[in-house]
Amino acid sequence: MIKHKLSNVVLKIADHMKDYPEVYYRVDSANDGSAVFNEADQALEIAGRVDFLTYFNSCSVAKWKKYTNIQRIKLHLELAGDACVIQFVGISHKDKNASVLAEGQRLVGGVEKNGHLVYEIDTPETDKDILGFVLQVRGKAQLFDAYYITEVEEDAINPVKLALSTTTFKKEQYIVPNIELVKREVLASNDPVAKAFHMFVVDNGCTLDAAALSDDGVTVLPNKNVGGAGGFARGMMEALSSDGGFTHILLMDDDVKVSSESLKRTYNLLALAQGKYRNAFINGAMLAIEEPNLQFEDVSYVIKSGAYRRIKDDYYIDETTDIAENEAVDVEVSNAYGAWWYSCIPLNEVREKGLPLPLFVRCDDVEYGMRTKPTYMTMNGICVWHEGFEGRFRPSVDCYQYIRNFMVMIAMDDCASEKMFVARWERNIRLHMRTMEYDTVELFLDGMEDYLKGPDYLASVSGEELMKKNGAKNEKLVPVEDFDPEMIASMKHSSRAFGGKSHVGQFLRFWRTLPYDRHLLPDALLRDKPEAVFYSGLSVLSPRSMATKTLVAFDLEGKNAAVRHMDRDRYRELMERFERLKKEHKERGTEVRAAYKAAKPWLTSWDFWNEYLGTDLKMRNQDSRHSRK
Repeated sequence: MIKHKLSNVVLKIADHMKDYPEVYYRVDSANDGSAVFNEADQALEIAGRVDFLTYFNSCSVAKWKKYTNIQRIKLHLELAGDACVIQFVGISHKDKNASVLAEGQRLVGGVEKNGHLVYEIDTPETDKDILGFVLQVRGKAQLFDAYYITEVEEDAINPVKLALSTTTFKKEQYIVPNIELVKREVLASNDPVAKAFHMFVVDNGCTLDAAALSDDGVTVLPNKNVGGAGGFARGMMEALSSDGGFTHILLMDDDVKVSSESLKRTYNLLALAQGKYRNAFINGAMLAIEEPNLQFEDVSYVIKSGAYRRIKDDYYIDETTDIAENEAVDVEVSNAYGAWWYSCIPLNEVREKGLPLPLFVRCDDVEYGMRTKPTYMTMNGICVWHEGFEGRFRPSVDCYQYIRNFMVMIAMDDCASEKMFVARWERNIRLHMRTMEYDTVELFLDGMEDYLKGPDYLASVSGEELMKKNGAKNEKLVPVEDFDPEMIASMKHSSRAFGGKSHVGQFLRFWRTLPYDRHLLPDALLRDKPEAVFYSGLSVLSPRSMATKTLVAFDLEGKNAAVRHMDRDRYRELMERFERLKKEHKERGTEVRAAYKAAKPWLTSWDFWNEYLGTDLKMRNQDSRHSRK
C-alpha cells in the first residue's frame, strides 16, 4: 500500500477572494478567533476556533468514494506553536447544519519535521457528503501544510499525464499570470502532478513572447486566428503528437482566474478514478469574477427544443449548505455537456471520436459533449472564475454563431428536434424585430442562410473575417452622459430595471413572450417620444415602450445605451428575406442535413485540421478511420 494525496487544504486566500475568506476557512472572531496567512513563514497563523468545512478545504468524501475505490481517508497536518484540539465535522445536502463527527481530541505525539510537528489522523467513517475539521487553539499556532490522503495498492493508481491547453487571443492580462501560476505553483510544487503536467498555450493573436514564456513545462504556440474551436483542436493535436505520453487534455479558457489546487485536484482524481469513471470527463465549475462566491454552472444539458439547461441552480460557495448540495446533485444526465472554460478529456476519446468541428466560437464544446456522450465528474474546489454572461449580449455570437452552429450540431449529432429549433429561430426573429433590432435580426437570418450553404462552406470560410464582418452589426452602446439629458430625463424608466433583474409582473412577462410587432400599427397609433428598454436576455418591454417609434436600449448598469428608430423599409426587407429562408429550409433541409452528417468524419479528422491550420503534425498511434483521403 502507498499513500496518495486527494486534496490540499488551501492556506492562502487568492487576491480576488480577499472579501470571501469563508470560501477557505471560518473564524470565530467574536471569541478572538483569527486566521492570517504569514507570507514570510508561508503558514496560516491561527488563534481561537478555525473551521475548515469550506468549499476549498473540506473533503468531498462521498464523491471520492463514488469515483474511486478508496475506503479510508486521513488528514495530514504540519503545525507549530501552542497545542491544538481537532474536531471532525460533516454535512449532507439534507442537513441544515453541520454535525460533529468525532469529539475533539488534543493533538499529541506528532513527528518532528523541520521544526514542525507532523500528524496523520484517521478521519471518522461517515455518510455525509463532505467532511472537514475544526482547529481550536488556546494561544497561537501556525499551520504550515495540510492535506487529505488515502492508502491504495500501487497498481490501483492510473498512469496519468495531463496536458493543459488554453487558447488565447490578446488576453495578456489573464494568460500571462496563469502561465506564471502554473510554473510557480504546479510545476515547482511537491505535488504528484508536477512531474506529469505540461501547459500548451495556443496564441491565436500571435502577441505573446513565445520564446520568453516557453520552457520545459510550458509551450507557447503562435497560431493563426481560428477561434476557440481551432485553438483547442491545435492543443489536442500538439498533445497527441508529442512524446509526452499524455493521457488527458484539460481545455481551459484564457480569460479566467484559476487556483492551482483545481489543477492538482483534477490530476489526483484522474489518478484514482475507477470503473466507468476511468474514462470520464472532469468539468470545473464556473464562478463569477464579478461575484466570486457565486457558482454559475458546471455541467449542463440540451433539451429537445435546442435550448440549454443548467443541471444545478446557483450556489454560493461561502455557504456550507450550498457546497454540500453542490456535491450531491447528480450530473450524469442525458445530452450533457461541459463548457470548455475548464474541461478535462481523456485523449483516447479524441483518438476515437475525433477533433472539434471548425465552428470558430460557440457550440464547439456543446457539440463535443453531444458527440462523445461522456460521463462527467465534478467536485468542490475544481473551478475557474470567469466573467459572467448576464448582459453580454453580442448578436454576432449569440445570434449568428448560435443559429448556424446549433443547426450543424443537430444535423450531425441528432441531439435535438430540428423542427422545434427552427420554430425557436422564427420566434426569436419576431421578438427582436418588435424591439427594432434590425441588425440582430439580420444576423439571425445570416446564420440560417450560411447553414444552408452546407459543410463545404463551413470548411472553407474564414472564421476571423466572418467575425469581423458580423461584429460590425453588433449594436454600439455609448455612455449615457453623451445623450441629450432632457431625452434621458423624459423617459419614465424605473431604476429597479438596472442590475440584471427583471421586476415586471406576470402579465408583462407573458406579454414579452408574444410576437407583438409595432410595425403592424399605423403611425397615428405610435408616439415619437423615446422610451427605455434594457438588456436582460430579450429586452423587457413596458406598456409605454410598446407604442413608440424610438427606443433607448440600456445596459444592465444603466451606464451605456443605444438609440433605435423605426425603419419600415428595413422591416419589410428583412421579413421578405425571412420568408424566403423559411421556404428554402423547408425545401432543402433534409438534403442539407444529410450533407453535414456525411461530412462529419472529415471535418473532425486529423487530416482536415492539419490542412485547416497549415500544420503537419503526426498523431502517435494514428487511427485513420476519420480520413477522407
